[in-house]
Amino acid sequence: MALTVAIVGSLAACGSSVPTRGDHGAPITQAPWSAQLPPVPEGPSLMRAKARWVQANWADLPGWQADRLGEWWPALVKGCARPAAGWQKLCEEARRLGPDWGQRVGDDFVRQWVETQLQPWRVTSLEGQATGLLTGYFEPLLDGRRTPDARFAWPLHRPPAGLGQRKPFYSRAELESNPEGRAAIAGREVVWLADPLDVLLIQVQGSGRVRLLDEFTAQGTPKVIRLAFAGHNDQPYQSVARWLVDQGAFTLEQASWPAIRSWAQANPGRVGEMMAANPRVVFFREEVLTDPSSGPNGAQGVPLTPGRSIAVDRDSVPLGTPVWLESTMPQAWVAGGLPPPSPLRRLAMAQDTGGAILGAVRADFFWGWGDEALAQAGRTKQPLAMWALWPRGAQQGSTP
Repeated sequence: MALTVAIVGSLAACGSSVPTRGDHGAPITQAPWSAQLPPVPEGPSLMRAKARWVQANWADLPGWQADRLGEWWPALVKGCARPAAGWQKLCEEARRLGPDWGQRVGDDFVRQWVETQLQPWRVTSLEGQATGLLTGYFEPLLDGRRTPDARFAWPLHRPPAGLGQRKPFYSRAELESNPEGRAAIAGREVVWLADPLDVLLIQVQGSGRVRLLDEFTAQGTPKVIRLAFAGHNDQPYQSVARWLVDQGAFTLEQASWPAIRSWAQANPGRVGEMMAANPRVVFFREEVLTDPSSGPNGAQGVPLTPGRSIAVDRDSVPLGTPVWLESTMPQAWVAGGLPPPSPLRRLAMAQDTGGAILGAVRADFFWGWGDEALAQAGRTKQPLAMWALWPRGAQQGSTP
């Protein structure tokens, strides 16, 4: 798999460590973009643990009339398999209409259904901050083997039997060198990868697809499986990019995925030391890839939809909530070179969470899988405004 500079946002954020996927550094501000946003209305509000929702109008949602809501509808139906509180009645209707209803009736009919059934609410912090940060994530697609060889020598493991009995569990170094640590994961290998950086990549993202080069389908093609997050060793996540900066390998400004890879190739004898600098180890469970067009299950317990699923802070937005995103498309910036980025305006479903996805106006955008998704996810660090859509009749005198 050809990796790009993009993923460095997940591995070398502006700080001493990166707790997990989605931490791309501090929120950014963009005055011209913010100036175009409608002001926060002064209407009724709903309070959540970390957010204040302020009642809004459909005209407040920038670009609302242009979104292809027929493409969003299947993500709603998936989410209705585990509806949020207050959504049972609407989800029964959505499931009855079916996942293809939006494509059959067209975007305008879906928009009419949404406007009739739901009320938009501007999401702000408890202090009234109405803008925040959008980052991106993806599902890696990696080559691997069931059995190791000289090249495929880096394992991913199932959770050890005693994982919950010891906290924190053995660190990465202890799992490799401590006799008790090695015994805990012996025989627990799921697959073997060819590159330690691929191990870091899938552990940061929390799930991934693996193309098995020694196991084949009836058609003779390599079998593809999904590895889903199944726990970790309760050790803190430490950025290997930051460790390399501290070692003098390059400056923080020079930190990039190719720079990390180049260092590893030039210093094969120190790769183990680099890996040990990050004590956190993520464990996985194998899942059959029954639907290659769907992403992994998010925290809501339903498959993620590329371009229509986001991770949120569930103390700000309940899982299963439609969320209107007002942001900009990720774009590589060259001073004086590229035009302003185009808007990213679309309806998405809050269907996942992440350790770095904290706060009221905060979302992690699921781009899908493969090289293009990797590139988009890595360069997504955009300003964000959010509107939560909630069933009418459930908004007065209640907390969603």
